[in-house]
Amino acid sequence: MNKKRISSVVLAALASLGGMQAAHAVDSVSLEFGSGNKTKLARVGLQWKWDSKWWQSNGTHIGGYWDLTMAQWRGNRYRNIPGNKQDFIDFGFTPVFRFQNDSLKGWYVEAGIGAHYLGEIYDNNDRQFSTRFQFGDHIGVGYVFTNNLDIGLKIQHFSNGSIKQPNDGANFAVLSATYSF
Repeated sequence: MNKKRISSVVLAALASLGGMQAAHAVDSVSLEFGSGNKTKLARVGLQWKWDSKWWQSNGTHIGGYWDLTMAQWRGNRYRNIPGNKQDFIDFGFTPVFRFQNDSLKGWYVEAGIGAHYLGEIYDNNDRQFSTRFQFGDHIGVGYVFTNNLDIGLKIQHFSNGSIKQPNDGANFAVLSATYSF
């Protein structure tokens, strides 16, 4: 994907987000960095918290949020040739469930599975996708500080769910920083 096309996609995404009504105001923004399978990713995201609190007990509950993301993948073994690079954009939308304190501060555990659309078909380090559509699931832990800063670590897996072969999948360790408004 060339830089002009990437810029157009980014501008279109930002314009559509800017048109959202106040009733759907963004609750937080995130910045994430990950690595796995000789590929790195950098991701920005917007989150909308759910108002629901399930299984409230002893000062904890299960809540969650919607996570809309855009990432840049950068692989360094395109078509399994060392030094041959592959860079592309990934758009994702994921509902995330989080076991957390009622105060929304302190430690949490979360899990989510969502849909991702890749700008190119991934082909890196003996891992190959056959579709641009991928499921992205993750499990993670983190800590929310009193200043609304959330630092987390998650393991994320991408796969097309065997819609089409090959379906080698890719795994990433991802470090995230999120700020809530």
